[in-house]
Amino acid sequence: MTANWEKCVDFHGHSCGGLCIGYKVSLYARELLDIEYSADEEIVCIAENDACGIDAIQVMLGCSAGKGNLLFHLRGKQAFNFYNRKNGKAVRLVLKPKPRIMTREESFEYYMNSEPAALFEVKEAVLPLPESAAIFNSYFCDCCGELTAEKWIRLSGDKKLCLDCYSAFDRFNV
Repeated sequence: MTANWEKCVDFHGHSCGGLCIGYKVSLYARELLDIEYSADEEIVCIAENDACGIDAIQVMLGCSAGKGNLLFHLRGKQAFNFYNRKNGKAVRLVLKPKPRIMTREESFEYYMNSEPAALFEVKEAVLPLPESAAIFNSYFCDCCGELTAEKWIRLSGDKKLCLDCYSAFDRFNV
């Protein structure tokens, strides 16, 4: 195994087929988009799942929720949208079905021994490239007193409320 694979396993905590999917999709994205590792937000991943493979993408490509370049469009699919902000290239990689029913161990071996191009269908990225991450002002919630980013504050009369304290008007559930 490569040093990068071992880093993925260390980060994730164990080796598994799901982690391998993320590892292989990262290798393929590197090749197709001419990318390496995102120190800031040069590479963006919008994942359509929140499974094990996400950990490999973080390790291999430097995409993370904290930096704002790992986003989730949860659809329960082993599909990943990658964007290279520097050259404008984008791609959606979708895991192909396995050739036959396999045990977990057989699946792991299949993923580990297959070339990325054999594992993923290359499609056009249909989700728009999101804006770069933003820094918002924060306000104290007038109810619980907790500091909350302005994007998540709601006005209720003259009070600024966080989403946990805010109760939206609903004509049907009064």
